[in-house]
Amino acid sequence: MQVGQLLRVFITRVPGDSPRVFINPDILETSIEEEPFEEGCLSIPGLYTDVVRSSSVRIQAWNAKGRPFSLSADGYLGRVIQHEFDHLNGILFIDRIDPKKKQRLLTGYEAKVEA
Repeated sequence: MQVGQLLRVFITRVPGDSPRVFINPDILETSIEEEPFEEGCLSIPGLYTDVVRSSSVRIQAWNAKGRPFSLSADGYLGRVIQHEFDHLNGILFIDRIDPKKKQRLLTGYEAKVEA
């Protein structure tokens, strides 16, 4: 990386798919259909809850070789892309749930961590 070059990067590695590198990604489109799925994150180890996200996503980015690409993804890969894209914008999965539920989960999590 060169000084002064801003890169937003994430890598996905889901079962049944090769690792994918997304450099400076932009989500072009998400489906109207949404579905819940239990998510967790290394940012808050051991905390899991259902998060509602779009069922599919279309994204454009550059790969590790500097080539542009676009991808439509659904299922687990689509969810992982949305989750990782959120990280680039400072959003954690718990920021996507009801604030009262978030507070209850974090209070329980903090108590467990302090024990």
